Amino acid sequence: MKLFSYLWLLTSIVSCLAAAASRTVSKRGSSSFVSSSKDGFSVNGSSLRFVGTNLYWLPTLESNDDIWNMLKNISDTGIKVVRIWAFNDVEIIPESGTWFQLVQNGTTTINDGPNGLQKLDTVIQMAEQQGLYVIMSLTNNWNPVPNTTSTGTATPDVLASVTFPRNTLSNDYGGMDLYVRQFGLQDHDDFYTNDNILTAFQNYTKQIVLRYVNSPAVFSWELANDARCNSTISTSPTCTTQTITKWHAVMAAFIASLDSNHIVSAGTSGFQCTDCPKLYPVTPTASPTPSPAPGKKRRNVTPLTKEQILRQRAESRRQNRAAAKRAGNLKEDGVMIRGRWVSTATREVSSSIGPTMDGSSGVDSQDILNIPNIGFGSFQVFPDQNTYAPDDPNLTPVQNKINSSLAWIQQSAQSAAVVGKPVVLNAFGLVTQSNLNNFVPFNMTYAPYASGTGNIVARQSAPTDYADNSEQEQGYSSFLSMGNSAGLAGVIQYQWGSTDVTQSSSAIQLDVTNSSSPTTIGDSPNDGYSIANNPAIQQILQQGAQAMATDS
Repeated sequence: MKLFSYLWLLTSIVSCLAAAASRTVSKRGSSSFVSSSKDGFSVNGSSLRFVGTNLYWLPTLESNDDIWNMLKNISDTGIKVVRIWAFNDVEIIPESGTWFQLVQNGTTTINDGPNGLQKLDTVIQMAEQQGLYVIMSLTNNWNPVPNTTSTGTATPDVLASVTFPRNTLSNDYGGMDLYVRQFGLQDHDDFYTNDNILTAFQNYTKQIVLRYVNSPAVFSWELANDARCNSTISTSPTCTTQTITKWHAVMAAFIASLDSNHIVSAGTSGFQCTDCPKLYPVTPTASPTPSPAPGKKRRNVTPLTKEQILRQRAESRRQNRAAAKRAGNLKEDGVMIRGRWVSTATREVSSSIGPTMDGSSGVDSQDILNIPNIGFGSFQVFPDQNTYAPDDPNLTPVQNKINSSLAWIQQSAQSAAVVGKPVVLNAFGLVTQSNLNNFVPFNMTYAPYASGTGNIVARQSAPTDYADNSEQEQGYSSFLSMGNSAGLAGVIQYQWGSTDVTQSSSAIQLDVTNSSSPTTIGDSPNDGYSIANNPAIQQILQQGAQAMATDS
């Protein structure tokens, strides 16, 4: 069977996607700062479509040479944009290593020293010298603490204690839950609604924005990574999609009042809610759609609906079933009566739209994208952690992950097209069997598949449920191709990696500024998605970058 209804998904884009008028208008000019409009991104008078990569840990590298070499290797691949954490919050000042802000007992202190924001200065300066643009993410939804319990969506065992070097994991940089804890509050969504926390976060944001307000290397200010109502601490019953949308609107307006040079972007996972009430409803426009690019047909824009999603899922399953039947490996799920299979309820496609589309996470990405001060939207593809559609019994677990991800890319592109603003796939990744020992989900503090850790959690998936190297290559190629065909403005892989990074000790945080400890060479942080020592994936990214640039 070919790549799981991929051709059907690709051709269905033609009937769904198109540009539409934007509420926020940016004129294309010769500015050295990246701008956004209904036509996408532009800089220095030219359009910009890109392939990027994530390096949340880049400012924590001990050696400036390592930072330079990392960025040079990325630039040499043809990648144009890197996405990093522009925050590193701590509750207690560490003995060594990088930290940007102390949040303690309701007060905050910003570290402007050589192991603080000066490290971020180095990244921005070197990125500009390498011709790279940097998406600066300002906080994170996830910050689980070992040996604590949760009354939210997580369970105590996902917070089991395993020692990692500080800043190894993407969820070990502070973020929303750290503010909640240190301001003496209880619920995750207090971060969005508490005035004291908002003031503190705006203070940090102001320091960062004004520090780089004149740097053309900054691509955008990303308000938060994967903001949602739920986390690994409790959530109040009053948190809704409008809670999250309102917070984005407040913060976007705040940054826009400080910086007219840079775009403000959302960093959500792209979750939708087709039936939720909107703060910024899409207003149908009678304006004609822009002229298509040479060689491309004008397309009609249609809103994403629950009925369309369920119809596409049913059609995908029908085609997969037909392909399996032709191949002679159809998995029947009915009962046999007089020599013929009769379908049962298990063959029906679920009428539930699923957690990525029903608003249960408190996120309505289309409503957020339609905020006037938001320049572009985002979504993410992590099928090993999120479920984008019900599994098809005629596909393998990995095929289901890739197939549902391709549909998710299409749906996200369509949703953004209705608003008429660019959208970026700001992180995508597949965990491979060879990387499974390093895999730490974003709401955990340990690797559930690592050997010898004495895990208390029963594994719910077999290693074969994860991609082998060939399947990962096939999946990444398909994600990039679908993103390009769907008209995404950018596609960003998660995450880059290197095997020759300076480290002072495997038992402490990577960056040990001014330390006299002996140094060794090791790997960059890996939470299960690193492509260190993986030239095949790097070549796929290079080819994807060339294709995106050609079609810009």
